[in-house]
Amino acid sequence: MAEVQQRLQGLTTGYQNIQQGELHKPHLTGFYMLIPQQSYKTMQKLESQQQENKAVQKEFSGLKDEANIYKMVGPVLLKQDKTEAVLAVDGRLEYIENEIKRVEKQIKDVEDKSDELRAQIMQAQSESQPQGQGPQPQAIA
Repeated sequence: MAEVQQRLQGLTTGYQNIQQGELHKPHLTGFYMLIPQQSYKTMQKLESQQQENKAVQKEFSGLKDEANIYKMVGPVLLKQDKTEAVLAVDGRLEYIENEIKRVEKQIKDVEDKSDELRAQIMQAQSESQPQGQGPQPQAIA
């Protein structure tokens, strides 16, 4: 009985840590997983950058091939070839889309781990109930 209670306590602590964003296990890539709140902030930032780059891409599509395009590098505007500018924006969009996929996977991994721990907690709670008594509702935050 004490083993079940100890297991239940460990699972509950792990679940609370995930919910509070304290999951710091190294990811397969060697990077630490972002806490959920940071992941959502990162996702918002990436989506904003994606929209900005799509707007630039749309503006470029309406320009003639001989149009002058300038790129700001520090305090200086440098003339840039349209093909080069389009390729740079396309490359940024591809990078942003890959980052969005990566962050979505991180969020899903944390949510899956949370769901798995919740199921284990419910199983441990049912095991800790004395035989003959019905389950007592217990809130999982």
